Amino acid sequence: MALPLLPGFSCRRNVSARPRSLLPARGASCPPSCPPGEPPARPPALPRSRGAVGAVPEAVPGGGGAVPAAPGPLGCAELPRPQRRGPRKAVEEEYIGVLSPLDVFDKVAGLPPENQSFKIGGEKFHRSQHCGYSNNVPVLFEDKRGIGGELLPGQTLKPTNSVFPAATGSDAPAWIAFDKQALNFDAYFEEEVTEKNQELYRIRHCKIYFYLEDDTIQVTEPVVKNSGINQGTIVRRHQIPLPPPHEDQFYTIYHFNINTEVTFYGRKYKIIDCDLYTKNFLRKIGIRVNPPASRPDDPYTAERQKRHLESTNPLYPYERFDTLKQFLEFDGQVLGFSCVWHDPESQLSGPRELVLRYYLADDTIDIREILPVNSGRDTVPYFLKRDKLPKNAPAPLYHPGTITNHTLLNVLGRSERNKGWYLRDILQTGAVHREFYKDSDLKIGAVINVWGRQILICDCDEFTKEHYRRKYGTVDFTPVQYKTPPPPEPEKTLPPYNGFGSEEDSLSSCRGLVIKPAHKDYRKFLVKDRYGMDSNILRYGAKLITDSPIDKDRKFIISYFLRDDSISVFEYAERNSGIPGGKFLERGCIKKPGQELFKSEPSEYYKARDLFVGARVCFHGHNFLLVDADEYTFNYMEKNANEFPMSDISVVLNKLKNMTASRAKEIRKTFATTDPEHTNVIGYDTFRNWIVSVAGGAFSEHEIMTLGRHYGMRDDSQTDLHLLLSVAQEKLKKNTFENFEQLTTVFMYNDREKCGLLPYETCRTICKSFKLPLTDDLLETLLTRFEDNQKQVDYRKFVHVLNWRENQVRAFKEVKEPPKREDIWNQLPRSPPVTGIKYPCLLDDLFGKEE
Repeated sequence: MALPLLPGFSCRRNVSARPRSLLPARGASCPPSCPPGEPPARPPALPRSRGAVGAVPEAVPGGGGAVPAAPGPLGCAELPRPQRRGPRKAVEEEYIGVLSPLDVFDKVAGLPPENQSFKIGGEKFHRSQHCGYSNNVPVLFEDKRGIGGELLPGQTLKPTNSVFPAATGSDAPAWIAFDKQALNFDAYFEEEVTEKNQELYRIRHCKIYFYLEDDTIQVTEPVVKNSGINQGTIVRRHQIPLPPPHEDQFYTIYHFNINTEVTFYGRKYKIIDCDLYTKNFLRKIGIRVNPPASRPDDPYTAERQKRHLESTNPLYPYERFDTLKQFLEFDGQVLGFSCVWHDPESQLSGPRELVLRYYLADDTIDIREILPVNSGRDTVPYFLKRDKLPKNAPAPLYHPGTITNHTLLNVLGRSERNKGWYLRDILQTGAVHREFYKDSDLKIGAVINVWGRQILICDCDEFTKEHYRRKYGTVDFTPVQYKTPPPPEPEKTLPPYNGFGSEEDSLSSCRGLVIKPAHKDYRKFLVKDRYGMDSNILRYGAKLITDSPIDKDRKFIISYFLRDDSISVFEYAERNSGIPGGKFLERGCIKKPGQELFKSEPSEYYKARDLFVGARVCFHGHNFLLVDADEYTFNYMEKNANEFPMSDISVVLNKLKNMTASRAKEIRKTFATTDPEHTNVIGYDTFRNWIVSVAGGAFSEHEIMTLGRHYGMRDDSQTDLHLLLSVAQEKLKKNTFENFEQLTTVFMYNDREKCGLLPYETCRTICKSFKLPLTDDLLETLLTRFEDNQKQVDYRKFVHVLNWRENQVRAFKEVKEPPKREDIWNQLPRSPPVTGIKYPCLLDDLFGKEE
């Protein structure tokens, strides 16, 4: 039905349409001055009050509320409106100042309130589309809504596919939050069978999978061997609609429970059980899980199984020849024996070695012969083919039909039609019984008869020993020695080294006619080669041991390469010394001094354990004293203390304990006198002098440094915390990292005891998971600064100092003082020096805690 249009209104309503209530009313005519066919000129808009829509125009004196005529662009003037109050005028006066002109039009036209799509305070005025998004997936909507997404008259809001509340769970879409998560239900359905009279219906068990990411359902049936039914996927994965009359809706998780029925495309499935994950999920969303139901059996399948069992039973229970059980139980199990046969025809060649195998599945035996090299005998596959071995073979031949499984008795004799009546003899009267070898007859030391050849069983394998130990309780498996032991191999006497080439190359020419290069330890090379920041090079500072005043001040760097045990020596160039620095000794393996040059035994070379601080080494006639090492060398030797006893704190401490066990009170008094202020710390030089006086030269300098590093206090001025925090905050600021609240939340979640402390490795893993833009060295150093003696990190303080928004550290430039020449002469990365020794801990480890 078409609605009547008021003058001045357009028949098409859209956002841009506006009512023209100020145009001339009905009956108003155009003056003669208006051209024919032209509409009258539009009067000027009335002034409105500020802030109101459709405000009342100001009164015009003498106009009686009518709009004064105004000349138009064509010279037309609007006639005054008649002074009459119709229904439209009453509606305008009632809602003017409250509703918009479009709402006034709806009231005047008599439209229902549902069509008033523009409401005061609305924010959405877009045009609805058929295409949209559901769970961030583009979909096509069947029902198009009105302006601003509001429902049209007669349109109802349909439920979405997923019925999970929007305020619970993760903010991620369902296809991410529930990715690869499915609920598993055990079900069955009945299928009618009309083409067979043996069965009327069939019970088919299946699995129902409900995928949480998109509410899709899949039904599969486990494949049963020889069932004759097309099994596998019954219903492919998709959204399944509900049965009529709700076919416009889909199945959700709330439609599934144990002991309930669901209908998929006319077929009813009875859910009988589900897995543990599905039960927990249903309980979490508020579904009360029913108890599991019984699983019915298919009557036809049960009948077939019964027939199969009956068919496998023997026909006569009193006489059983079924060997299937033995085959199924022992199939693939073979006993192995080592045997020997003294062949009387070949006395000069010695005994002939045989391998006997006994098959437990059918009690058969086969024998193979082990032929030595250049024996002169023909190679045959089997010495005895696999078969049952009789004990008394060879035996006289029997007539055909003598050996049978059954004995028959003629009970009635011959009848007139030349037919007899026979009956099976239970007692087996007159039957011939032959004895065969069993596993109980095969033992170490036993002699068996193999068709007239006497074979001695000498030994067996481990599986055979375990079989006899478990079945017969045999414990003695001493092998029989059937051949004399071979004479010992003569020692190979190697000629002495002749001086040509290296010792390894010269030795390889004596081991074979074809000269091969010396074998290298490639495994050690791969393990100990440089990898990242791990150089696997031990560096020491050394001085020459000489009386020459010029050579006394020369300083060297000795590098030991762990991958091939080679050594190189470099000399530090001292100014105005007259000695050029650089390479002093080419890299290579160095022999220990005092060895004979031309000898048969291989020479000894310097190893990593021979180099330590305080050691004296001789490289090609030059005597060196190792006086220092870099931090990497100390750390490597302490980590591998089993290879370097000088860096093993337990070995060094036990050595010192044995020397000072009887002088506990004297040593405690000495330390108390050295520390009059009771600071529990003494200087390193004082500690070293005390060790030297107590040990009397038995302690090397490296062992003293091991004790000092373990009980000492380091000067950490080189790694200032303020500088580290400044560098860390600068990197966080450049990468705009601001997730400090989330970082603290994760730390608190992992802190189960709520003590504010977490292990070092846990904190490092969490920082790596947040991808902090800090280098590994900087992150590890910062975490070390905030850990206690138990390797526990105060994560609240750690996050607080990193928060550059709330606790910004002033960036500054570190002014480094030029180091002294004597401190960097060896070009070694020096570790923070030990400034003091905590002697109470040392005394407690030596003598125990003082009461």
